[in-house]
Amino acid sequence: MAMSSLRNRIPRAMILTAKRSRVMRFYHCSDEEVQDETFPCEWYEKAFSKLTKLSHLLKNVDLVDGKLVNVNDNSRVYDESLEQKVSSFKSLARTFIGCPSMQEMMKNNVVGTLVDVQCDQPVCFSKASERESITVDSLTKVSNFLNVSAQQRKLVRHSICAQVTKYPIWTGTVEEILNGLKSEINFMHCRCPSKEIKMAQQIVTTCQKFLENATSYDPESTSWMRLKGVDSPASHKWEDVLEMFSDLINCLSEETKLTSEVKKLEVMKEGLHQIRDVFIDKNIGYKETRHQESLVHKKLSKTLGHSSRCVFTLLLYYLYGSIWDIEVEVCGGLYAISRGDKFRLCMGKILTSNEQNMVQSGVKQLSRALGLFKFVWETAGMKGDLEVEGHLWCIGAKNKSFTYRNNMFFLHSISC
Repeated sequence: MAMSSLRNRIPRAMILTAKRSRVMRFYHCSDEEVQDETFPCEWYEKAFSKLTKLSHLLKNVDLVDGKLVNVNDNSRVYDESLEQKVSSFKSLARTFIGCPSMQEMMKNNVVGTLVDVQCDQPVCFSKASERESITVDSLTKVSNFLNVSAQQRKLVRHSICAQVTKYPIWTGTVEEILNGLKSEINFMHCRCPSKEIKMAQQIVTTCQKFLENATSYDPESTSWMRLKGVDSPASHKWEDVLEMFSDLINCLSEETKLTSEVKKLEVMKEGLHQIRDVFIDKNIGYKETRHQESLVHKKLSKTLGHSSRCVFTLLLYYLYGSIWDIEVEVCGGLYAISRGDKFRLCMGKILTSNEQNMVQSGVKQLSRALGLFKFVWETAGMKGDLEVEGHLWCIGAKNKSFTYRNNMFFLHSISC
């Protein structure tokens, strides 16, 4: 098919073709007024051939939390060309999922498993808007997706802040960010050392030692004899950590490979700024220590709003021990079933291969996303029960369904 003809038939996408590689790349827009189109069989055959070639090339790599990773050992892969190929593969696969034969196959797969799905009920992911990707980085995005009211959002914020701003969650989140950053900059220092990376290494190490000393109790300390209101010269405040985070941001602001890490430093600055005058010295006495920890809890609970990315990061650490925003490759939608007293949330992920490690990695990522949305649904006290459902697509897979952590998952084969 001529490129001009193909261009006219895909109003939802911009198609760029590299002169040498002849690679078709799709950049989806979010114009919901544009209707889905069905392409000729020849187009799907050529697209499937391209998907198959890319699948072989990308067999062991995938995007995890927005980063390119080798799923066999969970190691980070720094290859911009390979990352672009992964994005192209997933973009093309999204278009393929919308074809009539794929829709019919998915419908049969679901209807054959779930008794409450009627044969005439539309299958999820039938709309182009349901096949877009989203980055979940705030409670506001989750609430918008679930249609949580303003009053219910206040309930969500109050309930979540009461849990995630407790001292162990706060300190654990800060330490997790530093641990992840240290691993990344140590790797970068080995490959391409620079003045900024070396400085960042020193700051991270200093900050980690600072927190360790400040949050560890010294049994030989005589702090219990200290007069109330008299500060020790060695007393530490969260303001010191705030300054080190600011220095790290300045050092790494130009490092494109550490964009996500720098964003997390900026996110946590919001909370650090609110508690900058609070002591974190464990050796100021047991009662005073508990008082300072309570101050952290109270100040963060009061100042971090529903849209705060800082409180969202704390929630991710509280739920999963992770601080990275959740990437949902196929956003899906929320569907009413059983006369509206029950709802089903469907989300999906596109896999580059049907290898066991790849499928397991995809299921775990989807499970985190689905679990987060269900947690907010229940915390908001939404009317009706919510069932969550994960969908995965890859070439060469056998259509099947299975449960993971009491939730239903479907594996669909991408076929022409």
